[in-house]
Amino acid sequence: MAILPKTFSERRRRFRRIPVRTLAPNMVTLLALCAGLTAIRMAFEDRYVLAVAAIVFAAVLDGLDGRLARFLKGTSRFGAELDSLSDFVNFGVAPALILYFWDLHNLKSAGWIAAMVFAICGSLRLARFNVMIDDPDRPAWTANFFVGIPAPAGAITVLLPIYAVFLGVPHSAFLTWLTLVYTLVIASLMVSRLPVFSGKRVGTRVPPEMVPPLIIVVVLFIALLIAYPWIVLTAGTLAYLACLPLGYLSYRNYERRSAEAQAEIAAAQTPGVVVNMVRADHNGHRDDADRPSRRN
Repeated sequence: MAILPKTFSERRRRFRRIPVRTLAPNMVTLLALCAGLTAIRMAFEDRYVLAVAAIVFAAVLDGLDGRLARFLKGTSRFGAELDSLSDFVNFGVAPALILYFWDLHNLKSAGWIAAMVFAICGSLRLARFNVMIDDPDRPAWTANFFVGIPAPAGAITVLLPIYAVFLGVPHSAFLTWLTLVYTLVIASLMVSRLPVFSGKRVGTRVPPEMVPPLIIVVVLFIALLIAYPWIVLTAGTLAYLACLPLGYLSYRNYERRSAEAQAEIAAAQTPGVVVNMVRADHNGHRDDADRPSRRN
């Protein structure tokens, strides 16, 4: 009879309750994963409009789950691992399969290799991101930048040829080969060391007078995206690619100012070190002079 209460308490400890604030971000991540898997199904069924829409929806949810977790203070190691696995499917596997079924399959093995390279680069990019998060030696200002194009941006960017065809660009053999080269270029940018604006610190605090204009801009953007999706996605992709050099220049500017600050600190500390060395040397000579001679 004495064993039953102990066993019951052990079960209670094993199945302890999980706070809702921890579950909510994970539910958003799982919803994004469902969108990515649905995009793959739509590609199988040649319904590429819905496939692209599912990828865009997954990217929006991916931007929300992390902010929601930080807002609710529900971050966890489980959530971070789930987010990485979801991103690999949504922004690595799904875009690669969409491009392959849409056009790259016409190049047979070459097209499949390009799709595989993109998916593999997406996984490598996510793995490197997870490793760099735990690096305590990184300067604080590096949080403003990603190393390489992030996976969601890479997924939306690599689908640019599909946007162009939906806008009326002829679907030719030249476009097929151009899609292959473009896919490999975006894949290489994802695993490159190129500094890219992260935008993590944008929108954390909004002045009260800017709330109504911000709401209007967001609603207007959503309305334009729904009414003119291919124009908005094409313009946004081209603008994003054009801004990549600006991120590199900004990173170099931060790096230069950080090096100058460290040099100033070192220069400010150096005179004190020299003075202390001179004083120590002077005291040493004085002690030698005051020490009685052994030659008596």
